[in-house]
Amino acid sequence: PLTTGFLHLGGLRTALYNYIFAKKHRGTFILRVEDTDQSRVVPGAAEGIEEMLDWAGIPPDESPRRGGSFGPYQQSQRLDLYRKASDVLLESGAAYRCFCTPQRLELLKKEALRSQQTPRYDNRCRHLTPTEVSEKLSQGLDWVVRFRLEKGVEAFRDLVYGWNKHEVADVEGDPVILKGDGYPTYHLANVVDDHHMGISHVLRGTEWLTSTSKHLLLYKAFGWDPPQFGHLPLLLNKDGGKLSKRQGDIFLERFARDGYLPEALLDIVTNCGSGFTEKQMGRTLEELISQFEIGRITTHSALLDLEKLPEFNRIHLTRHIENEGLRQKLVRDLQLLVEHIYGDQQVDPEVLEKEYVERVLLLRKGHISFLKNLVSGDYSYLWVRPAVAREQLQAISAEADEIGKLVLGLMTRQAAALAVEELNKELRNLQKQTKETKYSSMMQLLRLALSGQQHGPSVAEMMVTLGPQEVCGRIHKALSR
Repeated sequence: PLTTGFLHLGGLRTALYNYIFAKKHRGTFILRVEDTDQSRVVPGAAEGIEEMLDWAGIPPDESPRRGGSFGPYQQSQRLDLYRKASDVLLESGAAYRCFCTPQRLELLKKEALRSQQTPRYDNRCRHLTPTEVSEKLSQGLDWVVRFRLEKGVEAFRDLVYGWNKHEVADVEGDPVILKGDGYPTYHLANVVDDHHMGISHVLRGTEWLTSTSKHLLLYKAFGWDPPQFGHLPLLLNKDGGKLSKRQGDIFLERFARDGYLPEALLDIVTNCGSGFTEKQMGRTLEELISQFEIGRITTHSALLDLEKLPEFNRIHLTRHIENEGLRQKLVRDLQLLVEHIYGDQQVDPEVLEKEYVERVLLLRKGHISFLKNLVSGDYSYLWVRPAVAREQLQAISAEADEIGKLVLGLMTRQAAALAVEELNKELRNLQKQTKETKYSSMMQLLRLALSGQQHGPSVAEMMVTLGPQEVCGRIHKALSR
């Protein structure tokens, strides 16, 4: 279940572990949207969460959008169910109506804080007689439903933390399960939904571990069998602090917009966590599913080092480029990027041809962390012809014209057949035919003529990428200006 708001890395990790667990055991992965806190509902957030799960490659089997046999999958559309459930508890005496005003509760809280105690409800309305309750109802007073916490909770076995129990009645007041507006709180809604939706396993954040005893008391009060719970350790910054939602820098939308591949995110959040047979970078979702064992999840927090994310992205981008099917999508994405960035700069239609774009990707594979690197200024020569004058080339070597002729000769002789390694050898041979130009100066001159830049990939790689015709055209152009 995901509360309303947009999906961030912590939520992605929880969803991912549930997805992997479900797929590993041939189960069903369910997305349920918890929108019962009306003050926190963000319009469009539920759809946004589902879109991001689709983007991440871990789509739910049942959800508000996809439907399923146990819907609706949005809690705000299940209010009738919660009201009936709370009536059952009121009738059995496991729950009671509380008429305390918000002002009284606020005073209790202030009083507790003043005497340095943890604020808790004092269970005052628990002791009202049926007559007192009827009287208050006839006066039209507002009320909420609270659940009676009983002492003597049973221990439960958490899939991650092992045996656990929390004597909730000793440390907290009876919790509200149905609010005055008819909406349930998390405790009631989740217990009722997990039961009615036939949920067998719940993997959720460790912040719910202490509430689990309370949820198990609710199951017992209904006479229902609870699912098995597994609590996932916190996901923290590498320095042990909380991930910051403030700048919006952990929300999936930002990573998608910045050109990260979803696989890189899935890889890094499982890599810093635990639950897998081995630690390695570059795992695919299939590998994560096959390596996952819930018993391997450790209880210490997972420390996430986002500075390593570009490196994860580089590894997955390389894998995408090597895979013929995945490469076609990259070709289309890169064509769009080029049009977007260089569209107004006289881009030759030929540079957008699939073969050319594909060649660029295959030659730069492993050198780039993001597709968008290829449209940065360093790579502008791939898409737009540089303006280089003959004087600039002659300043590097007086033999500029001779070098130009030698390279043109080589290009016409060898046409398209050359690979980078062979071309490097040929260029070494050409340099021996010059009178006084050093190899490094010759490379500098060619680099400038071809790209208008001082640095970048090797000259041989530039030539192979651009292709013989384009190389000849650029050298001609530079020497005739």
